[in-house]
Amino acid sequence: MVKLLSAGVLIFLFSAPVLAEEYEDHSGMLMDHGDGHLMDMAGGMVMGQNASTLPGGCDSIAETKEITVHAGHKHAEKFPGRMFAFDTQEFKFKPCTKLTVNFVNDDHIRHQWMMHGLPKYLYPKGMFHLEVTGPAKISGTLILPPGDKTYLVHCDIAQHMEKGMKAQLKVGNGDGDLPSIPGVTAYVIADDYKGSLSTVMADVLAAAEATPIAEAPPIVQRVKEDSFISGVTVIGLAIGLLLAPFLAKKFKGMSASEVVATIFELLRTGIELVVKLLSSLVKLIMSNKNKILPGS
Repeated sequence: MVKLLSAGVLIFLFSAPVLAEEYEDHSGMLMDHGDGHLMDMAGGMVMGQNASTLPGGCDSIAETKEITVHAGHKHAEKFPGRMFAFDTQEFKFKPCTKLTVNFVNDDHIRHQWMMHGLPKYLYPKGMFHLEVTGPAKISGTLILPPGDKTYLVHCDIAQHMEKGMKAQLKVGNGDGDLPSIPGVTAYVIADDYKGSLSTVMADVLAAAEATPIAEAPPIVQRVKEDSFISGVTVIGLAIGLLLAPFLAKKFKGMSASEVVATIFELLRTGIELVVKLLSSLVKLIMSNKNKILPGS
């Protein structure tokens, strides 16, 4: 029995590295496209990279920091009602800090670590952006501006931020907190898990009943619309009744496909006839204009 347990432990220890998730590191494959924009062919992207130029107001690098941020579904499990999240929801650094972010995507979909509100004279479009399709890693560096300010960090993939993947980064003391940061600040619209489905539906129905019903169009307008529709309908029915005997004889014994082909042929013939009549009418009008009056 002891031998079997020992063998099982050994098999588990040796198989663990094989079962572990492998992360592709995109940092060494990125191609520099200028203006701090780096990309590779596998979907990795860094925008707003700045490892050397000081923002205005920074005389020197205050300190050099490096962080690793994980993103994925499993990090949202501690936030009821959320689907995605970073493993950290708040970051704090000194002004003029040189910051390297190692972004790790734990999911098998695309995620981003995007920081907004940076000075546009230094960071194109005012943002620093890391993006990768996981499981993968990517790294980028920026120099934080001076002053006390709170910056939004989020994933800009559709609905990922709304489902929980957002955080705040405070430079210095920050300038307040952002709303709806999971685990940090209250949600603007709080999720309510106390009520059952029946109570929720009852509230929805009550709200619907309390909502005023939009006024119907004036009677005159409705009469005009009804009379127009009725007129078109009557004309169509009259034409159909007149053509019914002819069409019944024409289509007798035909298959569905033959009936359709015949209808198109009749339409084509009718259109050609109309075109010929219009052409003849135009020629007649033009010939009358070109005639020379007697005695002229």
